[in-house]
Amino acid sequence: MLEEVVVALKATADAQPLVRTATRDDLPRRFSDFDTLGEALDYAARGARGLNFHDARGNLARVYPYAELRADAIGCAHRMIAHGLKPGDRIALIAETGAEFATLFFGAVYAGAWPVPLPLPTSFGGRDSYIDQLAVQLDSSDPALLLFPAELAEMAGAAAASRKVEGIAWEDFLACPAPAVPLPQARTSDIAYLQYSSGSTRFPHGVAVTHHALLNNLAAHSHGMALEDSDRCISWLPWYHDMGLVGCFLSPVANQVSTDYLKTEDFARRPLAWLDMISRNEGTTLSYSPTFGYDICARRMSSQSKVADRFDLSRWRVAGNGADMIRPDVMQSFVDAFAAAGFKASAFLPSYGLAEATLAVSIMPPGEGIVVELVEETQLSGSSTGGAGRPQRFRAIVNCGKPVRDMTVEIREEDGTPLPERAIGKVWAKGPSIMQGYFRDPEATAACMLDGWLDTGDMGYLSDGYVYIVGRAKDMIIINGKNHWPQDIEWAVEQLPGFKAGDIAAFAITTPGGEETPAVLVQCRTSDPAERTRLRDEIRDKVRSITGMNCVVELVPPRTLPRTSSGKLSRAKARNLYLSGEIQPYEMAA
Repeated sequence: MLEEVVVALKATADAQPLVRTATRDDLPRRFSDFDTLGEALDYAARGARGLNFHDARGNLARVYPYAELRADAIGCAHRMIAHGLKPGDRIALIAETGAEFATLFFGAVYAGAWPVPLPLPTSFGGRDSYIDQLAVQLDSSDPALLLFPAELAEMAGAAAASRKVEGIAWEDFLACPAPAVPLPQARTSDIAYLQYSSGSTRFPHGVAVTHHALLNNLAAHSHGMALEDSDRCISWLPWYHDMGLVGCFLSPVANQVSTDYLKTEDFARRPLAWLDMISRNEGTTLSYSPTFGYDICARRMSSQSKVADRFDLSRWRVAGNGADMIRPDVMQSFVDAFAAAGFKASAFLPSYGLAEATLAVSIMPPGEGIVVELVEETQLSGSSTGGAGRPQRFRAIVNCGKPVRDMTVEIREEDGTPLPERAIGKVWAKGPSIMQGYFRDPEATAACMLDGWLDTGDMGYLSDGYVYIVGRAKDMIIINGKNHWPQDIEWAVEQLPGFKAGDIAAFAITTPGGEETPAVLVQCRTSDPAERTRLRDEIRDKVRSITGMNCVVELVPPRTLPRTSSGKLSRAKARNLYLSGEIQPYEMAA
């Protein structure tokens, strides 16, 4: 009888609805002013805030207060030490959004090891390509251990075996004994973790991030957003990408912010679940997304009505935007789609950053929204004479804000000569959160670092102290001495009926005759040969009107163009696959 009562009481307790961690508590807010990341979690654990994980429909599935995360992480650190792991060892972790990864990441930090977040499989490649990607990053990071969710055991295990790395499902590892032992004392100058960029595939670069660099950038990030005591965050961004890992996982810990999570793959299937969560969860004021996230949501609502009945976005104070080129037309479409739900255009917070700077380089002051400057194409191309007899064309360049606290930005010529305001050149950055270097890659480090300055690889300019980003230098198409930005070509083709962002990749190739020319790969959904021919001609005419040159236009099947692990178009990989014959265009109509 007693056993039945106990079972009944347990069932009643289990049936109680989950309650999210508090948005506010009595713990005084500290803005990442800690010596180490472990100290940051120690402090956050004294309050009532924490992490909250939601299922595919946005329903609360797991509540994980910072106090519980800390206790679990310390137990995990004991397991790692018992397993023979030492300070400075790398521990590769498949970065699935959930309590287990959070535990393992901070467990590695407490053990003095370096967590190395690695990507989940995406829909942009098959089993073999994912195994290859993991294997290459394992080669680069040289970890003592790879931990992965059990459902990925076959692929992750194959990658580990191919590089003779011990691989363990994290469910098995977390079940191992955790004998208590003294934990090493980290120094602020120690490496906290290795971060691989989203495009790290064939030649990965692991950014070695110290505790000092991380916490300096997280403090700058919180001050740049003007973080308030009432703020709460929602995120669907992947934890293997710097904006998701640093901005939406480590920053909430170090700045004591409760955060709600939707897995990236769940966002991809049901993008509007993100906005549903913001609407339902009172207190949500912060959420970030690359441009394509806003674009997907705006498109999903274009054919739906009663936006105001479904959503309430009036509390959304900071709608951060970064990680790819910010497109003002997409931002306007999002405003048009969701203004009726209370979304304010002033909530947009453009920013610019990269893993080599830990995360943030510049952030727009809150409330200023999207600000653009129109730049004439001859300035963008580096031409001093302009196109004689041709009408002027302009591109809207988005203001990415002011350099964050302690960060200095300069614009330089190719030879390193500083340029004045409004002159386009290479973007260089210097500050305490700039990386010390790439892990075990002194040549790659020397190629982008000089006297503490980082060559970001991006092109841009400064205007009244604000940073404007034009594009990636390595993506630039240079033909007959003139520069052409691939996104200008891609955006122009997107304006044609039937195409959307991500359908087009532009890059330079050498024709059989030895001439350099733009090539434009376009994902095409029509099967009619005559219609494909018409589309080729229309695209070719559109590109000619922008560049003044003929181009090679290739129509390819949907879902052909490769993406990075964070979902961005990879022009470099598209070019390589096209030239190697791995991307097969449709045949021309007779």
